[in-house]
Amino acid sequence: MLDGGLRRQGAAPSRAGRRASRGDGRPRGDHQHVRIVVRMSTFTDQLRARTDDDLVTLLRLRPDLGSPSPATLASLAVRATSRMSLERALAAVDAAVLQALEAVVALAAEEPPTRDDVLSAVAGTAVEDRALVGRALDDAVARALVWTDDSGRLHPSPGLAEVLGPYPAGLAAPTATPARPGVPPPPADVHALLAEAPAGARAVLEALAWGPPVGIAPEPSTAAGRTVAWLVRRGALRATDARHVVLPRTVALALRGGRTHPEVAREPVPGVGRRWPASLVGAESAAAAERIVRLVGVLVDAWGRTPPTVLRAGGLGVRDLRRLAQRLEVDEDEAAFVAELAAAAGLVVDDGGDPPAFVPTDLVDGWAARSLPERWAALATAWRDTMRTPWLVGTRDDRGTARSALDPELHRRWAPRVRRTVLEVLASAPEGLGPGAGGVLDVLRWRAPRSVPPEAVVRGLLTEAARLGVSGAGALSPAGRALLTDDPAAPAAALAADLPETVDELVLQADLTGIVPGRPSPRLEALLARTATVESRGGALTVRFTPESLRAGLDAGATADDLLGELAAVSRGHVPQPLEYLVRDAARRHGRLRAGAAMAYLRADDPALLAGLPDDPRFASLGLVLLAPTVLAAAVPPAELVEALRERGLAPVLEGPDGSVVHAQAAPLRVRVRPSRAQAQPASDDERSALARATALVPRLRRAEEAVPQLVADPPALEPASPAAGATPTPAAAAPTTADPGTGTAAPVHVRAPAPAPDRADVPDGTADPALALLLLREAADERTPVWVELVGARGELDRRLLVPVRVDGGRLRAVDPAREAELTVAVHRIASVHRAQPASTQAPEAAPEGAQ
Repeated sequence: MLDGGLRRQGAAPSRAGRRASRGDGRPRGDHQHVRIVVRMSTFTDQLRARTDDDLVTLLRLRPDLGSPSPATLASLAVRATSRMSLERALAAVDAAVLQALEAVVALAAEEPPTRDDVLSAVAGTAVEDRALVGRALDDAVARALVWTDDSGRLHPSPGLAEVLGPYPAGLAAPTATPARPGVPPPPADVHALLAEAPAGARAVLEALAWGPPVGIAPEPSTAAGRTVAWLVRRGALRATDARHVVLPRTVALALRGGRTHPEVAREPVPGVGRRWPASLVGAESAAAAERIVRLVGVLVDAWGRTPPTVLRAGGLGVRDLRRLAQRLEVDEDEAAFVAELAAAAGLVVDDGGDPPAFVPTDLVDGWAARSLPERWAALATAWRDTMRTPWLVGTRDDRGTARSALDPELHRRWAPRVRRTVLEVLASAPEGLGPGAGGVLDVLRWRAPRSVPPEAVVRGLLTEAARLGVSGAGALSPAGRALLTDDPAAPAAALAADLPETVDELVLQADLTGIVPGRPSPRLEALLARTATVESRGGALTVRFTPESLRAGLDAGATADDLLGELAAVSRGHVPQPLEYLVRDAARRHGRLRAGAAMAYLRADDPALLAGLPDDPRFASLGLVLLAPTVLAAAVPPAELVEALRERGLAPVLEGPDGSVVHAQAAPLRVRVRPSRAQAQPASDDERSALARATALVPRLRRAEEAVPQLVADPPALEPASPAAGATPTPAAAAPTTADPGTGTAAPVHVRAPAPAPDRADVPDGTADPALALLLLREAADERTPVWVELVGARGELDRRLLVPVRVDGGRLRAVDPAREAELTVAVHRIASVHRAQPASTQAPEAAPEGAQ
């Protein structure tokens, strides 16, 4: 953290005055001494001071802090300040909270701000805006991203500044005080300077005013280059090298009017798109829901008879996907979604056989026996909670390989969260309004600005929601809203309310077609599945009767009279004569040929039916052999023989050993479903269980904290003392430095002067515990206070050094060694112990006069 003299334009000099009188151990103006102050509180102290309810709220807002369970509150503080946990916490906050955090970090670079300082910097004087920022600050405090010390000032959580980046709120780091030789200080009155500046100077500064503050300098020979050079000579810009300049934060704040952000972030209301009547949305949703349930049923039926093989690398082959698309009469993208949906619901799995294949599970029969709304609810719930990403099918991975449907690599742990978030955005829109991908992204950019999903992901999820019936006409349907509730029965009930009433009648026509004037009942749907093929769907269902479609009913053991009786029972009128002729003719031809095992045999009462079959080249692969005028033997299984003959227009049936017709169809394949660890739990269950775990964890942390000795104690308040005996004066000009991120300029690191290294037994304010040592280092880096660190050398020897931590991240400590006037980076596993330096003096030796040796 670089020291500097930030002074906001138009404000009273109170911040600078408060900073100069604060006594935080940093030089003020021409002061060349170091002051010692009593540490009021630390991040760990305020965490311990929280109530049980506050800790439960923290663990609920940041669930990663409680999993796995920390041993003590100090361990909780270590985890809360780790970079990974801070990244997760920032990914979950909205734009208003992020603005408040940026303001705290930016203002704390000079001195810890008060609550009013932050409200004024972000919201100005508008009452409503200040209230919004105040709520955002409260949220940040609840998440332990900001903490308040004993004097009421706000501090960012240790490590937060590094996570937010080098330019919080688009502001550069404070300018070093005193300034380096040859570097002019920032102008006291920026607007007066611009009044006499050359043309284009204001445009240059305003281009950098709201950040980022670093720009590329134009060629010096150009007019723009001369303007930039003029600004650099007067301190309005600071050159970091021959090509880059940085806008000092005092100049930026003057141009901004003292504000850290141009306006307060507000949640946008999705208002793009056409608003549809609720009846239309419900009808569209119901139609899509009915369609997706039917497609999944067709898939499991087809794969139950002919399972597709699994690719060597996993997933469904291109040919099998194309074959499935033709069977479902949809495009390949939708076929891939149907396959992924069936797999997510546990209806199909890789059976792990040799060779492996995708086979329906034993859950299919129970699923198929349920009502349409219940079947849809099972599919929709599985889609909501699955980690699968069907929209990625067909795209290419990092190696350039196309991703296949059911590919094991299509799992993404963030998919359920993003899916639910998109549905919540749709639910927040006015009823009947479809905001589209653009409107959804606008809301997501406000709700989680650091974790906005790509536009392709949002578009893919919206397409899936429309295919599934979760949305209708682009707007969230009532069934989709019910999917966001905790009631497992709500989605099915909501869909049932939107579905049209079922009908149990059929209009039969002389052209061998039939029309169902509405949604067919389960009884009528089963009859049509056995006797007809669907020609069109819409407000009415149109079917056609053919010899091939009637074969399924005849194969099930029905006679012509049985089929005609069932059709007459559902027909509005009598059965048309052409349809009756068709049924009786199909029944008469059905079963005239009989197949059995030789591997299989084929017999007929009429020898003419078998004549020529053995010599027909189309049947050469069947290995037909004439055993008798009415009997043929085949070299293929009976089922394959029957299928081949039917493809040539014949109508054989299977018969048993006793000569009776076998009406039972081949049992479809089923495998037992295995629980998948990759399946996500419903978000509502996660929230309830997380709250229960947090509530149970807090008392354990309190008891553990009482049982563990206080390792990190506040140092005693000390009176000013003279320099330690034997101390060597260190001129201010030779003070250790750190680089200003992004600018390359060096500024002195001012530290609080410690006493000489004490004996280990006299140091209660420290620890050898690795977790607590990390916490001490992070807090010291945040406060710029020195610590005694014991380092393990290459040969195992201990080296005790007084260091000022700068950054702790990635398993490494970056620190300044004031005694050696150098900076070092050391792996944290080489640190044996960490102890806070106990202050014994308040003033370092006076700096040597300029030019003195």
